[in-house]
Amino acid sequence: MRRQVLGAAWSAVEPTPVANPSLVACATDLAALIGFTESDIQHPDFARVFGGNALMPGMQPYAACYGGHQFGNWAGQLGDGRAITLGETINTAGERWELQLKGAGPTPYSRSADGRAVLRSSIREFLCSEAMHHLGVPTTRALSLVRTGDSVMRDMFYNGNPELEPGAIVCRVAPSFIRFGNFEIFAARNDVDTLTRLVDFTIARDYPHIQGDETTRRVAWLTEIADRTARMIVHWMRVGFVHGVMNTDNMSILGLTIDYGPYGWVDNFDPSWTPNTTDAQGRRYRFGQQPLIAQWNLVRLAEALSLVIRDEAVLQSAIDRYAEVYTAEYDAMNRAKFGLPDASADNAELIREGYALLYDAEMDFTRFFRALGNIPQHVTDFAPEVLLGDVFYDDSKGAAQHERLESWLRTWHAAAHANGQNAEARQTAMHAVNPWFVLRNYVAQQAIDASTAGDDSKVHELLEVLRNPYNEQPGKEHLVARRPEWARHKAGCSMLSCSS
Repeated sequence: MRRQVLGAAWSAVEPTPVANPSLVACATDLAALIGFTESDIQHPDFARVFGGNALMPGMQPYAACYGGHQFGNWAGQLGDGRAITLGETINTAGERWELQLKGAGPTPYSRSADGRAVLRSSIREFLCSEAMHHLGVPTTRALSLVRTGDSVMRDMFYNGNPELEPGAIVCRVAPSFIRFGNFEIFAARNDVDTLTRLVDFTIARDYPHIQGDETTRRVAWLTEIADRTARMIVHWMRVGFVHGVMNTDNMSILGLTIDYGPYGWVDNFDPSWTPNTTDAQGRRYRFGQQPLIAQWNLVRLAEALSLVIRDEAVLQSAIDRYAEVYTAEYDAMNRAKFGLPDASADNAELIREGYALLYDAEMDFTRFFRALGNIPQHVTDFAPEVLLGDVFYDDSKGAAQHERLESWLRTWHAAAHANGQNAEARQTAMHAVNPWFVLRNYVAQQAIDASTAGDDSKVHELLEVLRNPYNEQPGKEHLVARRPEWARHKAGCSMLSCSS
């Protein structure tokens, strides 16, 4: 069954049934968007379908063929090794949604793997997909999380100590799951016919607003991909998200965050941090390098498309668009985060110094910006511990930067309230871009530990809290506390492997 698939963009394959599919959680708002009612969700057939044991009428499952550059190197054919798309549905608003099971068994692209997923990684993907959506980050979503009743063998740390873990399946939802790698594989094989057909199909289906002759459409399409990718990365930087595996096969053609593996949110601000143990040596996919990696990936896409867009100048123009959009959007995003209304040189320097202090004083990224937004208009005491509260991970580093940080706070406060800007309006605007809640790794791991032991209540709690990440939620303060010291190096709470 596992094989090189030539001259085809997909292979028909059905999910492999599991022992006892049972629903752990469902994103009910997404279910309603697709057209499922509460009674549908509670019906036993829901878990059977989204656990891979049954198909609904009209479903024609398949796995996609794609390649990719992994950690900078061409990896050849990859494909949906454990993802099976059930089909697509059109809702009452005319929106098209693809439904895809992750962990539903082997496909022709599974290579030596079993096509399954474990509960811990499935919980992380399910929760993070929904968390990112409610944070306003372009992303694929997750409809359901189903236990399979089967055990899956995994070597979590790649250290030769595999263990049996509970299996699970996530149903992922997106308008399209096409990736950069879907085009790269056919370019690498010089299969111009299949590449051309896929390009034109993707433009017609996923970018129907793009019109014109053949060349005009294709160039406009690549330019819009660059634009969407830039805006997605700006959102990642805004909320402190680190993808961890920005291979080209993990880059969506729609500019959506896709494939949640060893991701993480920055706790103490550190541009060099990566959540991926596989990336610990080279740190290719570290937080601060994500914008450059996205551009590198776009160049690989442009190289693949050069077989059907033969004007090198227009290809370069599309890539240049990425840098232009990213720079403008990133600067505007930072002014919003810091509550600074003007794009002046002084404010740009204030932002640079603010980030430098975040790093030097080892402050919590999310809590710092939330605290900054809460600072009132009239302040007499600019002591950092008074205005910022519990944001420091190392008291000695905080103390060493005390005078510098106090001076920065005074300067920032004056700039933020220049020209009579209202503090209440500033706070509202800052809180709209600086979340109160993000899905920290240690919080997700606590839910995973509980669910593995049979208690899914923490998964349900997080699913509720993440739906309103910009609003303070009384009684849930324990979910937004800065990372405790015990979690700094604990498995699953800081760095993770690619193991599923």
